[in-house]
Amino acid sequence: MDRRRVVITGMGVATPLGLNLKDFWAGLATGKSSIKRISRFDVSNYPVKVAAEINGFEPTKYVDAKVVDRNPRCVPIGLAAAKEAMTTAGLDMAKEDTKRVGVVTANSIENEYIVKQNEVFKERGARRADPLFITKASPTVMSIQVGMLAGANGPNISVNSLCASGTDAIGNALNHIHLGNADVMIAGGSDASLEPISIAGLNVLGALTREEDPAKACRPFDLNRSGFVYGEGAGMIVLESLEHAKKRGAPILAELASVAWSFDAYDSTAPFFETEALAISKALQNAGVKPEDTDYINAHGTSTKLNDVSETKAIKLVFKDYAYKVPISSSKSMFGHMIAAAGAVEAIVTVLAINNNLIPPTINYTTPDPECDLDYVPNKARPAQLNVCLKNSFGLGGQNCCMVIKRFRDK
Repeated sequence: MDRRRVVITGMGVATPLGLNLKDFWAGLATGKSSIKRISRFDVSNYPVKVAAEINGFEPTKYVDAKVVDRNPRCVPIGLAAAKEAMTTAGLDMAKEDTKRVGVVTANSIENEYIVKQNEVFKERGARRADPLFITKASPTVMSIQVGMLAGANGPNISVNSLCASGTDAIGNALNHIHLGNADVMIAGGSDASLEPISIAGLNVLGALTREEDPAKACRPFDLNRSGFVYGEGAGMIVLESLEHAKKRGAPILAELASVAWSFDAYDSTAPFFETEALAISKALQNAGVKPEDTDYINAHGTSTKLNDVSETKAIKLVFKDYAYKVPISSSKSMFGHMIAAAGAVEAIVTVLAINNNLIPPTINYTTPDPECDLDYVPNKARPAQLNVCLKNSFGLGGQNCCMVIKRFRDK
């Protein structure tokens, strides 16, 4: 049975690099960094000093004050992105069968809130518990709020695969359209877990850079990389079956050709290149393309010693000699690692690259690493005709998800 073709008709972002698609792309195209010294809390006693924070975001400009008050920070950020995605798609829910519109999203959990509520419970007793504790601390908050925003009565799913969550959400949404469960899906991720306890834990793990100079902090694939930079933000897309998009005259930005998954079953923190390669090869196979058909790879590219080497090995394993010819870049060099939102935001980067015929660079790349010896599009954006693109996402713990995004061709 032939699967229905699925296209991307709308996108939205709220990121440190820009609170809308226009500003976001302007930053990407010029290789702008949004990484700065952490300002949200005092880092005097923290070895980690820098992050990619969203500055100037006023939640009540996008969301009712009651929603802001009753939900974690990731919700208004995610809803801002969802609204832009629906607007760019021209999605008028009054004209849709709401039972055929669904949502799949990923979100962070507000760890500081949980810690504070535990302190309240211990010090002041059970009667002082927040009655909204479960909803505020739930991994379902984003999907619920996006579904309510849209009035979508179709499938409503929340996913969590850590760093692969955003890509995973989009892949699950794709499958719901393939299965005939929906004609339209809103999918993506939102993460605002840039908090003291998160920074502290990842620092002890050794995953975060301790570089204090923001200009040198995130340098994927560079010999002197020293860990990833925490980021926050959201990315949402609107997916539709091709026939539905055509019927309503929707703008078609790209085609989501395939998504594929694998699991390392190897280590709870260290990556394994062979199973990363499995997700890559399955994504290409499912899309009906050969490795040498690929025009660009948007890398997971975290800027950690282990991840960048593992991803490079995985690409070499799948692409063989062509690995040295295909351009690869890490968008995280400009806006850090948004964890649950990373894959969704970077999928949007890939679609923007296709539509603007320009590959965003890997900035801060100065010293080649003998173990990372591919073309990482260093420091400056590169003009290119992009028809087939691969987006990699590799979650901490070994949950891998890769997708193929194509320039839309009617036939």
